[in-house]
Amino acid sequence: MFAHNKRLQYSVHVSECNPALANLMLEQFGGPQGELAAAMRYFTQALAEDDPGRKDMLLDIATEELSHLEVIGSIVGMLNKGAKGQLAEAVDEEAELFRSLQGAGNSSHVTQVLYGGGPALTNSGGQLWTAGYIDSIGEPTADLRSNIAAEARAKIVYERLINVTADPGVKDALGFLMTREMSHQKSFEKALYAIEPNFPPGKNPGKPEFADLYANTSQGDGDMRGSWNSDDNFNFVSDREQLLAMDGGDGLATTKLSAKEKSTLKAMAKRTQSNPDLDPETGAELGMAGNGKPKPSKRPSPPSSSKRH
Repeated sequence: MFAHNKRLQYSVHVSECNPALANLMLEQFGGPQGELAAAMRYFTQALAEDDPGRKDMLLDIATEELSHLEVIGSIVGMLNKGAKGQLAEAVDEEAELFRSLQGAGNSSHVTQVLYGGGPALTNSGGQLWTAGYIDSIGEPTADLRSNIAAEARAKIVYERLINVTADPGVKDALGFLMTREMSHQKSFEKALYAIEPNFPPGKNPGKPEFADLYANTSQGDGDMRGSWNSDDNFNFVSDREQLLAMDGGDGLATTKLSAKEKSTLKAMAKRTQSNPDLDPETGAELGMAGNGKPKPSKRPSPPSSSKRH
């Protein structure tokens, strides 16, 4: 059961109305790296989690992400306050009002008209929030790694938002939210390392002959060696022939078919086969000729197989 406290987790003081900035802030409200996506990711993971420690951690962080959603949504609402009143009461001429809502080439006029200046479940480009942002797979060692990456991406977006505003109150609140992403990342990393072993993700160890192989498939200027492909850590293979048919087979794709399937497949191939002796005139050639361009010369057709025998 949830209970709402009307006090925000962090105080927010906005210096002036700025609908263009409000629109950018929507990235962390309804965007893929935003607070709603984070809360839903961790809640759904927690509900399926069997480990009591991880379950508790996920529920704590998921609930806090909802409080962050409230903070960023409050910032959006306050940045839009002035424009919301102007739009509702039509205090300016139409053209001037439209220009003020656009800001510096921003699309905030769309969110103003559609959502009345309130925080919308979209990203800053107007894309509707989608559950497709949630990438949980139900394996803790995989999901925790994904959570670490998600917190890292969210921190970077907060850094960028901090860099585009001079409002000290907004900067302060965004700095708090950014810092909490760092704390969550640390918790997820600790939880991952508390699982032994935690690599590779899942149960199956993989085929040992391929586990430490580094395939040097992009060769040329810029080739570099490091710990990620060193001879101490990997079997470094540059010979492309060694990278083909690595199972020791012929490297071909085959399938076993029943007699009926073979017959049906053969009939379809015969019905749809191309005749190499034909050289039909095409619409593209007719169009080129109609535009005053020379019609491509027809190469003589090769003799048919019947003529060669």
